[in-house]
Amino acid sequence: MNLSCQSCGAQLVVADTLRTATCPYCAAPSVVERPPSPDRPAPTFALGFVQTPQRARELARENLLRRSFWAPSSVRNASVEELKGIYVPAWLYSALAESDFSASIGENYTETETYTTTENGKTVTKTRQVTRTEWRSLHGRHAEYVPDVLVTASSGLPNEELEHIEPFDLRALRRYDDAIISGWISEEPSLPQAQCLEQARAEVMAQLRQRLASFMPGDSHRELQYSTQFHQEALVVCLLPVWVLALRHDPQSPPLRFLVNGQTGKVYGRVPVSWIKVLIAVLLALLVLGGLYLLLSSR
Repeated sequence: MNLSCQSCGAQLVVADTLRTATCPYCAAPSVVERPPSPDRPAPTFALGFVQTPQRARELARENLLRRSFWAPSSVRNASVEELKGIYVPAWLYSALAESDFSASIGENYTETETYTTTENGKTVTKTRQVTRTEWRSLHGRHAEYVPDVLVTASSGLPNEELEHIEPFDLRALRRYDDAIISGWISEEPSLPQAQCLEQARAEVMAQLRQRLASFMPGDSHRELQYSTQFHQEALVVCLLPVWVLALRHDPQSPPLRFLVNGQTGKVYGRVPVSWIKVLIAVLLALLVLGGLYLLLSSR
């Protein structure tokens, strides 16, 4: 897509997946205005960056060094200066969930039990208190409003990775304005809305099992089953502040990614293990153990 710089007039080419651009001639930031579409609507909300670039680099460096003892040297020596702040698009979902459920509810009661045992070669009769459970079936309907479920709208950042740096403090949400993202990298939604809707519903269903379990009366329950209908669903695009560090340590492998929540500072990243280092450590341990064995056996 072509964009005219509002500062110097240069004609820029902006990637279709980005919402922002910086002019290479005058460093002026620009925001791309695209007509909204069902799968790419305009953002409704945005969260601002709180963590500064310096602090984000410190957090990434501390996390990388703490977890990289067994990592390849290419990872240990990686520079965190390439950390980039990106406004990642996500879908913010809320709905009214109505569930019809059935379960067996257990209520405990105590009774006195008579039993026989042998003491000093003689059979004696004794009593003891035992706890038993009475089971009853229960059917009902549970309804609750489920707010603020976030799922990624970016094909570059899987939802599993986004979950690792959650939660975001959504109390700080602001109505979207171009000024919020001006000067930052901002990505457009790249996943279909229908796919993200199913992902959000799946997350809610997982939450509902735990909530229904805690809602059950009695002392225990089993055979919990439920079916859920969603009503009053809302799905809007929200831009989330994320610091991203991509490390390409091996040409044959996908890049490693370190993420820093741009609001809370929570860090996530997976570090590969150098099996050569592990093998050397094992061999050294065996040599030490072998030396100790020879030393002790020679006495």
